[in-house]
Amino acid sequence: MTQQALTTWGLDVGPVIELVLDGLNSPHSRRAYERALHDFLDWHAEQGRPPLSKALVQRYRAELQADGLAPATINQRLSAVRKLALEAADNGLIDPWLASGIQAVKGVKSAGVRAGNWLSREQAQRLLNAPDVGTLKGLRDRAILAVLLGSGLRRSEVARLTVDRVVQRDGRWVICDLVGKGKRTRTVPIPAWTKVAIDAWVAAAGIEGGRLFRSVHKGGYVCLLYTSPSPRDRTR
Repeated sequence: MTQQALTTWGLDVGPVIELVLDGLNSPHSRRAYERALHDFLDWHAEQGRPPLSKALVQRYRAELQADGLAPATINQRLSAVRKLALEAADNGLIDPWLASGIQAVKGVKSAGVRAGNWLSREQAQRLLNAPDVGTLKGLRDRAILAVLLGSGLRRSEVARLTVDRVVQRDGRWVICDLVGKGKRTRTVPIPAWTKVAIDAWVAAAGIEGGRLFRSVHKGGYVCLLYTSPSPRDRTR
């Protein structure tokens, strides 16, 4: 997006976007809102930069629907635009009544409930058996898959998981005090076969503490001092 597109409605929108992002705790939300606001401003520039109004945001919503975007995507983009207008008003950059009108723009209702998709027991077993457990990388990958399948953790949660979080409580193994999405803390039970896979990886890798899942170098040794929190790095 060009710098020109950031200056509209008689104000510099760039700092206002930063105010919006500063109010968000989750890095995922920050990226999503930043992308949504840039998309809106690009669309606004294509329209000839008309004055900001409730009617303009309603037209934007209609075009998103016409483009076939999912209700959740549309609602997230509208939420970002509402937040932009609110921050601009709070900082005296636009009239509060204008921000109030934009806040009143309704989102899109979802039609039905998403059923989702899941693996059958046979498919899950084939996936779990896929890594070559004769190698360190295979042991690690099987343990990662066992945690994902056995606990339902998010990829980012698995990547940040530390050894001390896997404990026994009331006779069963759990991942305790896990801080997940929205900074919510929960304890997740894991089946015995997940713990067996974790133990096999930890014993082979010589891990005594810190991050549970580490990079495995091509030479066949494990990085014991540092590992990236990115889930993508777990495939190395």
